[in-house]
Amino acid sequence: MKRVRFAPSPTGSLHVGNALSAVANRAFGDWLLLRVDDTDPARNVAGGEEEILRDLHWLDIEWDEGPVRQSERLERYREAAAPVGDRLDGVTLLREDGTATYQLASVVDDVDFGITHVIRGNDHRPNEPVQARLFAALGARPPEFVHHGLILGEDGKKLSKRAPGATVGSLRDEGIPAEAVRRYLDELGLPRHDVRYDLPRLKRLAIEAIAALPDEELAARAGAPLELVPALRGARDLNEARETTRAILEPEPARLDESARPTLDRFRELLNAANGTLDPRGLLRELKAVGGDLKALRLALTGRDRGPELWAVIAALPRDEALRRIDAAL
Repeated sequence: MKRVRFAPSPTGSLHVGNALSAVANRAFGDWLLLRVDDTDPARNVAGGEEEILRDLHWLDIEWDEGPVRQSERLERYREAAAPVGDRLDGVTLLREDGTATYQLASVVDDVDFGITHVIRGNDHRPNEPVQARLFAALGARPPEFVHHGLILGEDGKKLSKRAPGATVGSLRDEGIPAEAVRRYLDELGLPRHDVRYDLPRLKRLAIEAIAALPDEELAARAGAPLELVPALRGARDLNEARETTRAILEPEPARLDESARPTLDRFRELLNAANGTLDPRGLLRELKAVGGDLKALRLALTGRDRGPELWAVIAALPRDEALRRIDAAL
C-alpha cells in the first residue's frame, strides 16, 4: 500500500503549487495523511488551517487521517531526538525552547505514520539528504522521495501568492469553478520539470465546466431560478453567471426616449400574440425584420447595454414582468 501525506503550513489559502502536490498525492497514494506543519509560530496565520481545509474540500480532495497538527506532537519529537541530540551533522533538530524544527518533526511523523512515498515540489530536494541521514539515525527506513516540477509565473520565476489566480481562494473568488481548477491540476499530473502557470487555459476550462454543469447545479451556484439557466450557459465564470442573474432579476432603472417606442410597442404586440407559445429567437427575428432597435429592448428589460443573449433574457422573464419593464422604460 502506498501511504502518502500532504503537509501544508497554515499560512492561508493554498498556493496552486501546493494544490498540485495535494492532487498528486491523492492520485498516487492509496492512503493519505493530512498533516499541518505548524511548528513555526512566526509563519502561522490566524485561520490559515481553516482556509486550507476549505480549499481541499472545494477541490474534492479527501484524506484518510488527519488533520494531524505537529504542534500537538512536541513531546513525541523530544522523545525521538533524545538518543540523537539537539543537532545532527550540523542541522538543528530542537530549538532552544525545546520545539522541533521542520526536519525533525517531518521525519518523525513520516516514521510514525508509516509513510512510504513523499511526493512534493522540487524546492524540497535539498531536504532529502538531510532527512535521509535523520531516518538512518532514528533506525528507520526512509520513504521513496518523488519530487515534481513547480508552477512558475509567466516570467519563469517563482509564482508569488499575490499574483492573479495564484491561490485556490483567489480562483474561487474570481468565480472559477472547482471542476476547472481540479481538471487543470489533474492535467499537470506529476510534471518532471517546472511549468509556467497557464491561467488562460484555466479560464477556458472554466467555460467548459460551466457548460457541463447540470441545470440545477448551475442555478444553485449562480443563485438563480431554474428558468434562468439558458441565459447563464455562455458565462465565462460563475461571477459572470451571478451578474447575469442580477441583471435579469434586478434590472437597473431605464428611461428611454420616444425613439424606442415603436420597437417596444411591437415587442409588446408579439409577446401578447405568443399566448403561451413564446419563441424568443423567432420574436427577435421579427423585430429585426421591421428594423427594431434591439439595444433599446435590452436596456428596457435589463437596464444594461450588454449582457447575456437577448433571447435568453426574454425566455427567462415571465410575460407580465417583461411587459411591466417595457411600460416602466417608457
